[in-house]
Amino acid sequence: MLILICNVGSTSLKFKLYTMPDTHILCEAKIERVGSANGIYSFRNNLNGAEESREGLNIPGYSEGINLFLKDLVDSGKGAIRTIDQVDAIGFKTVIAKGYYGVHELSDEVIAAMEAYIKVAPAHNPPYIEAIRKFKEILPDKLFVGVFETAFHKTIPQERRMYSIPYEWYENYDIQRLGYHGASHGYISRQVEKRIGKQYKLISCHLGGSGSLCAVLDGKSVDSSFGFSPQTGIPHANRAGDIDANIIPFLLGQGLTVEEIFKGIDKNGGLLGISGVSNDLRDIEEAAAQGNERAKLAIDVYADSIIKYIGSFYAVLGGLDYLVFTGGIGENSSVIRQKICSRLTHLGVELDEAGNVEGPKERVISADTSKVKVCIIPTNEEEGIAQDIFHNYAV
Repeated sequence: MLILICNVGSTSLKFKLYTMPDTHILCEAKIERVGSANGIYSFRNNLNGAEESREGLNIPGYSEGINLFLKDLVDSGKGAIRTIDQVDAIGFKTVIAKGYYGVHELSDEVIAAMEAYIKVAPAHNPPYIEAIRKFKEILPDKLFVGVFETAFHKTIPQERRMYSIPYEWYENYDIQRLGYHGASHGYISRQVEKRIGKQYKLISCHLGGSGSLCAVLDGKSVDSSFGFSPQTGIPHANRAGDIDANIIPFLLGQGLTVEEIFKGIDKNGGLLGISGVSNDLRDIEEAAAQGNERAKLAIDVYADSIIKYIGSFYAVLGGLDYLVFTGGIGENSSVIRQKICSRLTHLGVELDEAGNVEGPKERVISADTSKVKVCIIPTNEEEGIAQDIFHNYAV
């Protein structure tokens, strides 16, 4: 089965064509700066090694970017397949749709349900919907499947999904803790299962521009730091994460507008809001090393929030076998990993300080005597999406 995965960003498109079930990547491409006349395009055919990279391209929208990739995909000289008819399904990492929390064909009804929840995921749903519609216009007869970020978390028990709000809000508006980053946490869970078998207690830390933690028991999500929306949980690059709901009416009373408040929470909060330096942890770490106190504070707040969730999930799981760091920050920041692990010794975590600082991309960074295995495992959301689609739509 051939599955083409399209990972959509607000100004980017990533493509990977998989053969399933062996998850071999036939080709992959990336388009950056969609919506500009200075686009960047890279393409690689893993069958024959053909690759190219171009800059300064006029890519005014998703349609042009999609057509650019599809043309190369079937090109007689560099393409990986003869015709697009060979592709069985086209999959997307989708975030949330009202009433749809698993793996679903992207029908008009499902896309309408994504539109209904634009206010829940305002930074994600609009570009995803636009790209999906453009793709469907170009290839109207293909099977399009969305793997919603909430899919992996459907196994969280109801007592952890419920907010202590009027029950009617849950019944009428479906307000509950949903969890996100499911493709990443599901992928990490499968990687751990390959190493330790089917019985294990795992805390997966997906740390990046957007971050979340997930408690996994024997392959099933049982808790998540995310709630109803991607705004919740630990601090993010720009988003505040968990805050007291009464902050909003209080600030309204101080004369701030709704737009100003939500811009502060959603665009100017998180690591950027505390540090005043950047939304990129690399810049913040550099500033902290030079003595910037707000940068140091941002790092401490970030690490402390993660530690609290790890402690909570340890209690939920009743112990811990694996602690995994993934995502851009989780995979690359030895500073954050050290700050977190140094405060988890009472849980049986012992860090290998040298291994934490350098080594292969995927590695164990705990000491041999550590009761908890601490690892860096690079995430692969696209592969996780392809696996979910294959298991649900294999032909």
